[in-house]
Amino acid sequence: GLNSSQLVRGTQKLIQDYHVGGFVLLKRNVKDSQQLLDLVNTLKETNSINKIPLFLAIDEEGGRVSRMPEEFKKMPTSQKIGEHNNRKLSKRVGEILGKEVKAFGMNMNLAPVLDIFCNPQNTVIGDRAFGDNPDLVSKLGLQAMKGIQEQGIISVVKHFPGHGDTSVDSHVGLPIIGHDLERLMVFELLPFSHVIDNNVDAIMLAHILLPKLDPNFPASFSETIISEILREKMNYDGVIMTDDMTMGAIADNYDISNMAVKSIQSGCDIILICNDFSTKEDVLKAIHSAVETGIISSERIDESVYRVLQLKKKYSLTDQQVESVDVQGINSEIEQLYKDYPDL
Repeated sequence: GLNSSQLVRGTQKLIQDYHVGGFVLLKRNVKDSQQLLDLVNTLKETNSINKIPLFLAIDEEGGRVSRMPEEFKKMPTSQKIGEHNNRKLSKRVGEILGKEVKAFGMNMNLAPVLDIFCNPQNTVIGDRAFGDNPDLVSKLGLQAMKGIQEQGIISVVKHFPGHGDTSVDSHVGLPIIGHDLERLMVFELLPFSHVIDNNVDAIMLAHILLPKLDPNFPASFSETIISEILREKMNYDGVIMTDDMTMGAIADNYDISNMAVKSIQSGCDIILICNDFSTKEDVLKAIHSAVETGIISSERIDESVYRVLQLKKKYSLTDQQVESVDVQGINSEIEQLYKDYPDL
């Protein structure tokens, strides 16, 4: 994890030599509010040699997926919000999640989850989902997304085309889903089409294999799923990113560098790589050489660069530093939320 004011060499190199587009901060990068703020500010300062500000992202869903320092009160799970089935509540929760992210000067939240929790054996999604039916998830997911966006934070909805009906956790293995496109269109894909119709900015791909759509490649690098279904059929032209490529689903079954190249060829804009520096460097070199040798066309790269720059511009991203974090202010909003909805 990065926790000192001196960024580790690898991270410095990623910014200064490779000009990476952004960072995701994980729980292991977070000790307390001051340290997190210092870390975000140092990333920005290090990036000031580049003309283009960084995406600074975090998974802040509420419930058990939260990276906020312990000083912050816990936010309710999406499942709880689903039980209330209340648009206003979901919007308000999104706003508070957005405020938490914004408090540190970050600008992207990898939330909300638009998966439909329809398989009781599913441990990885569970209470991270709003519920078990597409209408509820569509309705509440859109509001949570809007709440986050209204704080000036980019919302990345996930995990396309739907991680709700899996029994394998993709952090550990590769889940396989037997549904065909017809079933997906009337179920898993509905919450995603709902946000596509309502100004979604970015969509994260799941590491799941859907053999009826693509027997060879998981969604995160399947041309069928990315280009034919999400781009063409669902008419989506925003930013697409993968889930972390070092998760077991990918790392144990595929060569990460080759698959990063494959993912970009298939129409994905951002490759997410957490964990060690050497993997990140391998992937960056592989992408670079794929472009140089024409395996990835320069048009394909330009398309993605344009989408990324457009999104950074839309949210007026800057590398401006934040001086202090008002933990108490946000906590009192969370307390008020529980007062207004006592059974959350």
